[in-house]
Amino acid sequence: MNIVVLAGGLSGERNVALSSGTMVAQALRERGHRVALCDLFFGLEGYEGTLESCYDAPIPEAWKKVSRKAPDLAEIRASRKDQSASLFGERVIDLCRTADVVFLALHGDCGEDGRVQAALNMHGIPYTGSDYISSAIAMDKDLTKKIVATAGVVTPEWKSVSYTAADVEALIAETEVPCVVKPNASGSSIGVSIAKTKEELRAALEVGLDFGGKCVLEQYIEGREIQVALLEGKALPSIEIIPKVGFYDYENKYQPGAAVEVCPAEIPAEWEKKLGEAAETVFHALGLSVYSRADFIVTTDGTPYFLEINNLPGMTPTSLVPQEAAAVGISYGELCERIVNASLKARRGN
Repeated sequence: MNIVVLAGGLSGERNVALSSGTMVAQALRERGHRVALCDLFFGLEGYEGTLESCYDAPIPEAWKKVSRKAPDLAEIRASRKDQSASLFGERVIDLCRTADVVFLALHGDCGEDGRVQAALNMHGIPYTGSDYISSAIAMDKDLTKKIVATAGVVTPEWKSVSYTAADVEALIAETEVPCVVKPNASGSSIGVSIAKTKEELRAALEVGLDFGGKCVLEQYIEGREIQVALLEGKALPSIEIIPKVGFYDYENKYQPGAAVEVCPAEIPAEWEKKLGEAAETVFHALGLSVYSRADFIVTTDGTPYFLEINNLPGMTPTSLVPQEAAAVGISYGELCERIVNASLKARRGN
């Protein structure tokens, strides 16, 4: 099969997406597929070969490791020769048209919010993961929680706010702490802050301004952080995340050894059942397909509090979905291939 893996892009999770893309491309080549790896944002800029030769191009070693800090997007944008507003780099769509399917190794608001899916859909190009509508819903934390709450899944109390610097003091006065401040459409915990005091809340809200001032202020729940991957709509064994320092932020997610990850999670069977059922309920309520990963906090009484769901979860060397798949005997390469096959079936509407 000819497969184009789209990685990179222009989001705070660009470096994660590059790492995911290299892993996926390498694994699919090892499974016998012809694979072209392409940065969504830069495309074939500076590449002098043919579209066909992209399938034989080497996989960049520099893309494999995720740096400790999120990228400077203004710097990335300025470094591209094409200074248009397009998120698609040179000849990306042309390359995608040569493929049987496009594997979306993209994360964040440049890939997970449905826009890339919609563009490929309009060109008649099959792609992996959920469709553009469910992707857009899942990327919006406020809308996701509204749908999930009506489906009977427990989620922390929250409110969605759109604010400017002039509104910060009023928000501080009316918001109870501890709370969690999350940009409404961001992933990999980029921009997320846990505020246990009013001063920490002020700092968190100021960080939120860098993300457009549209945030979710969420009740802080004390408990164990447990995540559940879904493959073809079914829950895989859960995984518990225990950061060595702080919470499971961007750095702890992608630096090897920064967090202890226990899979399957060492929890009672009853908790595992509740988590799996809640994750599957969220998956189907949002209309997602193929695969995803749901994040929970589980309290001491075993109640799973749903936090959010990722419709294009990480596929890096430290990512959780491959670990959960491995727990039931699914190798990384097999996982990638199952995602491809299930996605082709989903695109056909079967």
